[in-house]
Amino acid sequence: MVLIVSGGHTSLLLVRDLARDPIAHLGDTLDDAAGECFDKVARVFGLPYPGGPAIDRAARAGDPRAVPFPRPLTGSPDQRYAFSFSGLKTAAARWAEGHTGRELPVADGAASLQEAVADVLTRKAVAACVEHGVGTLVVVGGVAANSRVRSLAEERCREAGVELRVPPLSLCTDNGAMIAAVGDLLVRAGTQPAPLDLSIDPSAPLEYATLHPAASLAGAA
Repeated sequence: MVLIVSGGHTSLLLVRDLARDPIAHLGDTLDDAAGECFDKVARVFGLPYPGGPAIDRAARAGDPRAVPFPRPLTGSPDQRYAFSFSGLKTAAARWAEGHTGRELPVADGAASLQEAVADVLTRKAVAACVEHGVGTLVVVGGVAANSRVRSLAEERCREAGVELRVPPLSLCTDNGAMIAAVGDLLVRAGTQPAPLDLSIDPSAPLEYATLHPAASLAGAA
């Protein structure tokens, strides 16, 4: 099971063999991605960009139970593995507006927001692992660097008997490393190289990944 969480994506994917089997999309975000929610709320809280690391730093001094922010779509049987963070973003903005003329307890707001996001992400991801009989959860993308997402995922995976794999912080946002890893898997699987006249499509879905002849030769070498 793969949970992709970043500023532009929040997706839950069932991946059997990345090089041979189709990837099953179990759920995607219906509006804002998790990282986008962090960025927008951080701006409302007066924190710097990028919002994810700023929220994480501010949250260290806050109480994650201070503000009862909603957990979007966690009770929806029709959207079990879909995500939505627009309403959470709005709730955080309204909470901040309610402190107009008073000092905003940024640390408590950041900790509560971070807890809500981590709760939704890890709850759905682990539930999907259990339902589909998957023994490994991989969390990737920029938001995989968030300390609470990592710790809550570790806690819930341990309770469910699921192995958690998260890249080191230095690789959480390295798209080049991710694409290189896919190429390595394709080479090892014996995928035939693409023709030399293959056009470039940066938005092509991963399941359509193919090899350039030079990559194939380099892998063989």
